[in-house]
Amino acid sequence: MCTPLLLQDKANLVEDYVADYPHLQSQLLQIMDTWCHPTFNTRDIARQYQNVPPSRADKLNQKMLSKLVFRLLGQYNLDPALCPNVMNQRHLGTLRYLFYKRFVEKSMTQENWEDHIQNMVGENVWLQEQLIQLLISYCDAATAAQWALSYHLPSESLPAKVAEKMHELQHQERVEVTKERTYDSKMDKKNDHYYQLPIARENIHFLQTWEEVDKCREVVLQPGQVVGIDMEWRPPFGLVGRPRVSVLQIATKEHVYLLDLLQFSKLDQEEKEKELCHFIWKLFSDPSIIKLGYGMSGDLCSLSTTYPALREMEKQVQGILDLLQVDKQLQKNSGLWKKHHTLVESLRQEPSSITQSPRQAEKGLSLLVQNLLGKPLDKTEQLSNWEKRPLREEQILYAASDAYCLLEVYEVLCKDPAHFGLTANLKESLGGKQSTKPRAKKTLSKQGTQSPSKQVLASAGDTLSASAFPEISAKDFSVVCDTMLQGLARYLRCLGVDVCVLENTDDHRQAAEIARKEGRIILTSGLPYQKLQAQVGEGRCFSVNCSDKAKQQALSILKHFNVRVTLSDIFSRCQVCNCDKYLKISKEKMKHLMKISGYLSREDDTGCTKNPEEDWELCPKVETPALSETITEQLPSCAYNPNCRWLADSDLNAGSFTLKNGTTLQIRTIPLGVLEKTDLSHFYCCTQCGKVFWEGSHFGRVVSQFQEILDGSKPQTQSFYELS
Repeated sequence: MCTPLLLQDKANLVEDYVADYPHLQSQLLQIMDTWCHPTFNTRDIARQYQNVPPSRADKLNQKMLSKLVFRLLGQYNLDPALCPNVMNQRHLGTLRYLFYKRFVEKSMTQENWEDHIQNMVGENVWLQEQLIQLLISYCDAATAAQWALSYHLPSESLPAKVAEKMHELQHQERVEVTKERTYDSKMDKKNDHYYQLPIARENIHFLQTWEEVDKCREVVLQPGQVVGIDMEWRPPFGLVGRPRVSVLQIATKEHVYLLDLLQFSKLDQEEKEKELCHFIWKLFSDPSIIKLGYGMSGDLCSLSTTYPALREMEKQVQGILDLLQVDKQLQKNSGLWKKHHTLVESLRQEPSSITQSPRQAEKGLSLLVQNLLGKPLDKTEQLSNWEKRPLREEQILYAASDAYCLLEVYEVLCKDPAHFGLTANLKESLGGKQSTKPRAKKTLSKQGTQSPSKQVLASAGDTLSASAFPEISAKDFSVVCDTMLQGLARYLRCLGVDVCVLENTDDHRQAAEIARKEGRIILTSGLPYQKLQAQVGEGRCFSVNCSDKAKQQALSILKHFNVRVTLSDIFSRCQVCNCDKYLKISKEKMKHLMKISGYLSREDDTGCTKNPEEDWELCPKVETPALSETITEQLPSCAYNPNCRWLADSDLNAGSFTLKNGTTLQIRTIPLGVLEKTDLSHFYCCTQCGKVFWEGSHFGRVVSQFQEILDGSKPQTQSFYELS
């Protein structure tokens, strides 16, 4: 059942099929994992299903399969060990990334690098062999031999030069089995090049007992307190799902408290854990305490993953100032920003190698600290293993600095906010009920009822609110979706939006080229956002929240850009190719074409009531699918009259089912049972890709899903129901 559906790119139907059957979910993922083996060819499976178009089967590549497997593992909460092939490929990708960070970018210490390599490879022999190959490429045979010896790999499984070196090591008088640090680490940076904590070491407290947390609570929960907050977790190399917070940092003017959440979770004391959650909740919900963060939204999400009891906390957070948003505002005020940066540099008595290096070497909070305080943060411990105990001294100092520097940045900005082009009172930017920032009406709904924290933490790249954009119809709204956003593209096309979408193999920069050439809005996510935003005008690039489902992403975008969607927009574009031109084909004509193609035999011809095409075109009769009461009240005055014409013989090449423009009608995708529907009299065909549509229940489902944004005050013509 599932295999032919997957070959036809209908994973949504597969998910519905196994939704209530855990044993089928496990079997499905195990089968998909076998398809992800490097030697597997999906065409071998596709040959067993002759009715599946080859073009559809070709879409089922390993990259797409791996992405689907990881999503379903998280959705079904299954053990990743069920899918060894997919996990191996992800871990191999992580190994390559770690080698890049260590030997190319040189931004990771030897100790951190070795720690991550050991945790990643473990007892997996295949990964151990891949590690040896990477060591040969980036280092030398001697280094590879040391690691091979530590893993006790047999000589016959190793390249000849590595096996020879390992043989030499085994015959040395003293063999150090644990890997020597043979690499020349060029990361010996002098401390005075980086931001230094202005408080004494004894004022940095690493809390691992409940009694220590009680003392911290008394200091932190003082009315009028200003605290810097940050969180650390183990880098999610090869992991499934959002990581759990290991360390929560809270900095006051005199002290920095590092709460060891990993240790508290091991104590297994339910009552004490509730008290800890109550302390965190009270801290974030108290409007009298100013909480400073940098990219606080992601921190809060990880915190709610760590403690499910805090999932509702985001709706009540108050007093948050996300300096990431302030930083983005400063970048806009580039003239004042550069002037201040020049002043800071001139006041420094001794030039450092950091200031002489290109500015783009620093980014994020480190760059903000450098610009305001004169020196960047030392981020070499950022990717260290925060779940390994005890923490090293370097990790403790790094964690404390990340939280405390927020206090100093805030202090500099508050002294003269006008100098940086900011509002006179930075507290106006605080999240929560006390915020004095005006809120536009009709900008929210589900996203609009989002938590106060998300109102403050929303991407500043999306600087213009919905009220800042004039209303635009869906058919006039055009976007380009960056790679990995194909699901979002299909939803937007479903609602009539003109969408150009990049393939996963395309370069992100193509999005900017298309946007400039065709006047489209860029929809992207993650790291490419910053680069693409700089290449287009203000408000022309939108950062999509990857943690949302594609439907919620589409809703957020339509609300943000004030897009008006009517019933006539639904399915007015082909979800596959974006074309908005269709041909109407009667059932009798379709049966004739199916016979020409050999898809329909005389035995299959069930014979259906003939309806004059002219009657259908002028007086359509539509059975509206079951919808919510609200929607059905809006539909009675709608007329089913999509903007398309009937297929004529002159549109087809003689004796075939191919259009004159070369498009082949995809009539083999129509189940024969559809022809037996007595209330179905015609089909619709996309003139660009040949996809065939007919009336069904999908239209009703889409209307129900998007009813909160549909313009139902003035019902217009309905579009056709798309193939389910």
